Amino acid sequence: MTIAAPLPDDATIRALRRRITRPIVLVGMMGVGKSTVGRKLASTLGMDFVDADEEIANAANMTIPEIFDLFGEAYFRDGECRVIARLLEEKGSDCVIATGGGAFVQHRTRELILDRGIAIWLDSDVETLVERVSRNDKRPLLRDGDTRQIVSRMKNDRAPAYSLAPIKVQSDTGPHSVAVARILEELDAWV
Repeated sequence: MTIAAPLPDDATIRALRRRITRPIVLVGMMGVGKSTVGRKLASTLGMDFVDADEEIANAANMTIPEIFDLFGEAYFRDGECRVIARLLEEKGSDCVIATGGGAFVQHRTRELILDRGIAIWLDSDVETLVERVSRNDKRPLLRDGDTRQIVSRMKNDRAPAYSLAPIKVQSDTGPHSVAVARILEELDAWV
């Protein structure tokens, strides 16, 4: 069991927040906790939180699986890039953005995030990812095949792209506050 790391005191968090001049963008595999950790991180820093997948679904007026089914992954990735570009532009430095698992793998989207945001790779081991993604049967890329094999292959294939993020933080099975504390520590050293 992971023991929860204490968050920094309020004065330290406020001082860190003043040094953040771009949106924080969480990248990494599906199931790693980008949305849950992102909400907690945004709340801790007094920032807004946006889930890019929710914004994509709202813009398209359909679910992510529907977009994949009707138009395919390439169409989805193009829309995803446009939505993330809009979020980076509109939200400025007052936002934590959680991206979908494949967003940072796309060259154009990755370049936008690296240029306009602070990319943080939230990583986890395969066992944790499989346990978490198995709770949701609506993930288009996990529909056909063995979940463990698909997740292992995707994690291996995507790691080179994720490793281009300037900050990497491990997300374990313990409380999400541990990942938030790790992010704050890494941000403090980076900004």
